[in-house]
Amino acid sequence: MGNPVFYFEVGARDQEPLERFYGELFGWKFQQMPQGRYILVDTAAGSGVNGGIGWSVQGWPWASFYVQADDLQDVLDRAERLGGKTVVPVSEVPGVVTWAMFNDPDGLLVGLMKPAGQGIFSGPSEGRGCPVDWFEVLGSDATASVKFYTELFGWMVTQEMPNYSLIDAGAGGIGGGIGMSSDGSKWATVYANVEDVEKSLARAEELGGVRESGPIDVDDHMQTGALRDPVGNLFGVYHHAPH
Repeated sequence: MGNPVFYFEVGARDQEPLERFYGELFGWKFQQMPQGRYILVDTAAGSGVNGGIGWSVQGWPWASFYVQADDLQDVLDRAERLGGKTVVPVSEVPGVVTWAMFNDPDGLLVGLMKPAGQGIFSGPSEGRGCPVDWFEVLGSDATASVKFYTELFGWMVTQEMPNYSLIDAGAGGIGGGIGMSSDGSKWATVYANVEDVEKSLARAEELGGVRESGPIDVDDHMQTGALRDPVGNLFGVYHHAPH
């Protein structure tokens, strides 16, 4: 059984632009945490995973996903043996969550979490928000990236394509893909499932974001795109039309 991807996070020194941007773009709901500068995200989509907006002490923006694990130190140790590097050591918010972060061999930031209970990590509420239901890693070498993550988390490759593999990351989380971009871009991020990729990218630009790519026709029933939010975090959007 693989370790599931069950949470996402974006952050920056100033959280207000992110709350406004993602709320207006995707229809998400927010809750300010009493402990520190942290905002919980309820996508109000009834499916996918929830996330958070964090505060950056160093001032750096980031976007990433979190993988659930029981022994975070063991995962960090194995990540380092496989070529990764610990960024945030095992830390704890008592009674809420234990967490850590590492860079993979390409320097991409990925989080680890062990919730203390269901609590704030319950699934999205029912509503009209856009679900976050896909994660993606694009590295410098698709084969090497797949090897790193499958060995580290026990993920399974369900379909292989040129320079891209579809991933089953285990029950309780979301599926994803690992690959290599044609233009050398690298990222570890998540995707929101939207009704119209072009409209979402255009709206993101109106709200102060930047279109990174798209719409891109993957095949006759799927489009993807990517944006930079107002502080520079990369976030994906896609639409999968019924066959």
